[in-house]
Amino acid sequence: MILIREIVHQALSTGYLTLEAEEQLRQLLQTKYSSEDLRAFMKLQLAAMAGLVKQESRESRSSSLYVGKTEGEVLRV
Repeated sequence: MILIREIVHQALSTGYLTLEAEEQLRQLLQTKYSSEDLRAFMKLQLAAMAGLVKQESRESRSSSLYVGKTEGEVLRV
């Protein structure tokens, strides 16, 4: 069975978290996991918030946005 820290290592190495990896993390976080895995997951969260890791799930949502010419104007397409 794959470990949370292995998924995190892959995401940190590539700078990208796929939909598949995100789903695996969701499933693994519902099971019993080690403190090392928890620390790895927290590191991934910080990296994502800092923009060091891109999430495929967020890219697919943001691609349906259009920012208009006036400041702050955002429309769903």
